[in-house]
Amino acid sequence: MKRSKDINHKIISELLKDAKVSDRELGKKLGVSQPTISRRRTNLEKELIDGYTIVPKWDKLGYEILAVNFVKIKSAVATKEKYQASRERGLKWLMSQPNIIMTAASRGMGMDAFNISIHKSYSNYDEWFSDFRLTWGDMVDDIQSVLVNLRGKEVIKPLHFKYLSEAE
Repeated sequence: MKRSKDINHKIISELLKDAKVSDRELGKKLGVSQPTISRRRTNLEKELIDGYTIVPKWDKLGYEILAVNFVKIKSAVATKEKYQASRERGLKWLMSQPNIIMTAASRGMGMDAFNISIHKSYSNYDEWFSDFRLTWGDMVDDIQSVLVNLRGKEVIKPLHFKYLSEAE
């Protein structure tokens, strides 16, 4: 069982580096047959891999700002009576926002949730932020954002999942 988990971990690690790698190449690299890799990859895709995607060079696609937005929910919304309706409304709105690439409940800094969004310009971000506040003003006490200039010289380690392949 341990060897099986080790191979699965190695396959995931290699796919994090390069999801386009063929099963044949991966098998050669790991010393395992191509059919074994294909079977394992199929199982991993069912159990652990949520999908394959690219990580673009955001600035080359015209995106200028990555925003990390922290949200404090009004305590009146966090009641048993209001929670489910609020959650359904929130999910519907969040799923309609293609520029939000992640959102979740969170703890710390007095905030209850966060999202990460990508914007083509400050004007685009400002318009989105204003809509966010108007849409959620009845449910939100505070919104704090941290803006990252994706075209700046201070992007030291760009967003990418390949770094995880080196984690143990």
